[in-house]
Amino acid sequence: MTTKNNQELKNSLQKKANGNAVKKDAANGMRSLLNKMSKDIERALPSMVSSERFQRVALTAFNGNKKLQQCEPISFIAAMMQSAQLGLEPNTPLGQSYLIPYGKQVQFQIGYKGLLELAQRSGKIKTIYAHEVYENDEFSVEYGIDQKLNHKPELFGDRGEVIGYYAVYHLDNGGYSFTFISKPDVLRFAKAKSKTFNNGPWQTDFDEMAKKTVIKKLLKYAPISIELQNAVTADESVKEGISEDMSEVADVSFEYEDDVINVEAEEIDEDNEKNNAEDQTQGDKDKLLGQESFI
Repeated sequence: MTTKNNQELKNSLQKKANGNAVKKDAANGMRSLLNKMSKDIERALPSMVSSERFQRVALTAFNGNKKLQQCEPISFIAAMMQSAQLGLEPNTPLGQSYLIPYGKQVQFQIGYKGLLELAQRSGKIKTIYAHEVYENDEFSVEYGIDQKLNHKPELFGDRGEVIGYYAVYHLDNGGYSFTFISKPDVLRFAKAKSKTFNNGPWQTDFDEMAKKTVIKKLLKYAPISIELQNAVTADESVKEGISEDMSEVADVSFEYEDDVINVEAEEIDEDNEKNNAEDQTQGDKDKLLGQESFI
């Protein structure tokens, strides 16, 4: 191995060691803060969630996301508390809720399955569901005095591309309602209204988020519980404190909008510089490997 290769290996190992040290410091800092705030956290938690479990879930979510470790710690804890008070598991394959880095803050976001869970807990809604509509499905919708929705999925052939989404609820008393949103309308809405459209479940789970959007539209006129109303209000909020009722803590996300734009621009520049550097490094490595293969 050449001297240059030895130096590259040393640099790589040092960079990895430095990264592990930073990650360890962040984890220790969050653990220390959670311990320091344990009394306040315990008062704010619902009875079914212990402080120990809250801290365990929080540290798992925090340690598993590098960008969360770069956010303001109190906004992370506030987002965790919103999720805990609603009885939703954050940042897990269940897709109930998400903690999304929003500049240097953490945004709390309810997932599609979390919204379904909360709606079914409301006590008035018997069933609620949402589906994608594909271009080759048999589908029709009529609004007016006699509302009608008909959907027969193409079961055996190519269903084509998704063209829209609909949601339906049935009440215990026999009433029901539904609504439909086309995919282009969902996309326009998400880009215009979601502050974390480019950084979160809209990019990884678009259909799930689209179904959540159509359910939220449907629930605007449904007889729902106070808990569900608070949950819908809390969705996509940023908070900087904890309370026994997180719905009483002000949403401060609007205060950070300009900062987020600047941070995202800086991150894009940093990513471009990093990619260019990596391309150059990879090119150098390829040359070295090419030289070594002929020795």
